[in-house]
Amino acid sequence: MDSVSPNIFVVDINKTIDFYKKLGFSVATIVPEEGDPVFAMMICGKVTFMFQTFASLGEELPEIRRQDGGSLLLYIQIAGIRSFYNQIQNKVKIIKGLEKTFYGATEFSIQDINGYILTFAEEE
Repeated sequence: MDSVSPNIFVVDINKTIDFYKKLGFSVATIVPEEGDPVFAMMICGKVTFMFQTFASLGEELPEIRRQDGGSLLLYIQIAGIRSFYNQIQNKVKIIKGLEKTFYGATEFSIQDINGYILTFAEEE
């Protein structure tokens, strides 16, 4: 295995793109290029997320629940966590502030506009 790129199902791709741009992500691919998108790939450094609308699934993969959020936490390692935290803290919903964990990482957690939890961490 070389990498993992989560495909995260959302209701509104445009709002999701706007949110993730606040975190420093940029759009690598959007489908379709014209009109209302149903898929977008966004990249920041070595992190790639794919976003796809629930509607575009149709009847495929009925095992995927058609609701925002989920029992999933995306753990993202980052350099310069304190600077990044200061940069985004007034732009996103912080659900757990900066703290040093028992395993030595400095972390904080946010909730995206779709209900997903992202934890950013740095070994300081």
